[in-house]
Amino acid sequence: MEQIRSMTPQDYDEVHALWMQISGFGIRSMDDSRQGVERFLARNPGCSVVALRDGRIVGSILCGHDGRRGCLYHVCVHPDFRKQGIGKAMVVFAMEALKREQINKVSLIAFTRNDIGNAFWKEIGWTKREDLNYYDFVLNEENITAFNQ
Repeated sequence: MEQIRSMTPQDYDEVHALWMQISGFGIRSMDDSRQGVERFLARNPGCSVVALRDGRIVGSILCGHDGRRGCLYHVCVHPDFRKQGIGKAMVVFAMEALKREQINKVSLIAFTRNDIGNAFWKEIGWTKREDLNYYDFVLNEENITAFNQ
């Protein structure tokens, strides 16, 4: 039986180790550092999630909001524990946290080549947007994304 709970700064080492085990996962050098994640958790207390099985973190979501819209980042479940409802339970936990913050809409970004993730979002009822383009602008060139092989 797994336990779903809010992520804490003390979970960082184990969550980062999980991220490093996920093929195709993008890790940003600054945003996903200990300091970056601690800053994110402090700004969004109680919204991010971990799933534990036998005391070991097997899933995580970084979840936050800007006061208007929530966003899910780095949603992952260890490959050995997929297809057991852990991902969905974590998403429900994060959405309940956002509802308590009076957030009415949640978004996320999934890489187009992430077939497993895209199938998951479709299966649990999320809508893929076809009516907009996503843009970003890099403010800090040192915040490099590396993809796990």
